Amino acid sequence: MKTYTSYKHKLQLFSLVLIAFSMNANAQKNNALFKRSKVDTSFVQLNMDATYNRPFLQLDKTPVALGGYLEANSIYASEGGVSEGLSFQARRLTLFMSATISKRIKFLSEIEFEDGGKEIAIEFAAMDVSLFPELNFRGGIIMNPIGGFNQNHDGPKWEFVERPNMANQLLPATWSNAGFGIFGKTHSKNWIIGYEAYLTNGFDNTVINNEESKTFLPASKENGDRFEESNSGHGLFTGKIAFKNRKIGEIGFSFMSGVYNKYEEDGVVLDKKRKLSVYAVDFKTTIKKTNTYIVGEYAFISVDVPDTFTQQYGNKQQGFFLDVVQPILKQKVLDWENATLNLAVRFDYVDWNIGKFNETNTNIGDDLWAVTPAISFRPTSQTVFRINYRYQWQRDLLANAPANKASWLFGFSTCF
Repeated sequence: MKTYTSYKHKLQLFSLVLIAFSMNANAQKNNALFKRSKVDTSFVQLNMDATYNRPFLQLDKTPVALGGYLEANSIYASEGGVSEGLSFQARRLTLFMSATISKRIKFLSEIEFEDGGKEIAIEFAAMDVSLFPELNFRGGIIMNPIGGFNQNHDGPKWEFVERPNMANQLLPATWSNAGFGIFGKTHSKNWIIGYEAYLTNGFDNTVINNEESKTFLPASKENGDRFEESNSGHGLFTGKIAFKNRKIGEIGFSFMSGVYNKYEEDGVVLDKKRKLSVYAVDFKTTIKKTNTYIVGEYAFISVDVPDTFTQQYGNKQQGFFLDVVQPILKQKVLDWENATLNLAVRFDYVDWNIGKFNETNTNIGDDLWAVTPAISFRPTSQTVFRINYRYQWQRDLLANAPANKASWLFGFSTCF
């Protein structure tokens, strides 16, 4: 049974959480027992470590720690010379809570409030049991490790207000499900190797039956029943292996596959089993000579679309993003010891329908390109102020001349 929370109750919960964190902040200032845990930068981390590699506020000698981040921005956009004017957006407030239950057993949860509490979601809530560094158990609500952004999505880590198009318009960003699995890593000299493998609930028929009128994986995020049951009666497998060289960077290869449709109900066969599969490659590196940071990701999707659907529903999709961040100034500013000014640029590409029309043998459109130059200022590594100018070209299904859209975005994101 699906449970709905009224908007009034969401606001009450939102207020209680803010009050609780305000009390914790005051306690931190006035009580020496409270301390801020620091992110471990002494060891080279993989994307899979992003879950715990966050700053937390902890009461001395207690197992529970709290943390989170806030994102807000303004936006002015115009398309075809028409603009709706200036708007302000409270994008998200995300809360972390972790606990050491006992030796080798940990718990962490991530709860996100979007659009001022309009949407509330549990993105991660899992128990980890550490057996060996190479073998650990995880169960609960798990963030499927497809690509790099899905695991490492915290706003303060990025120089851009918007999330990459391939991460939230091709793949379902912050995609999580109920399930179980294993993970681990090992290292030798400059090399670190990590892996994850999970079996969870997954996608549903909205992959092709949705308001977008196209094959659209993010539509399945609206189905809260995936935390209670599998729509298809089969598990969704997600696996990833990552390699990192301390001097070069990290590259990860991930795969996600499962049956998405309800092909049988009460013993009656409705359809054949229809599978979707996602292949992704992500990488990140820093050119030490110039301190240039480069991060990117590519994904290819294959979906078994019924023959009864028109060609506007693609059975193959792909997309990528690439960020290049160049620090141009790093010095003490006011009381900030290592304030940094960055120049950055992002390239986005998404093709929701790879292929040609059967009748004309011409390319199917339904794709998007975008470029976003950016300037960011970081008073500390955990707070960023961002100015972005985003320009995108989007073609319709028939590959007509693209609709151009330009947007100015100013915002900030900070851990707390």
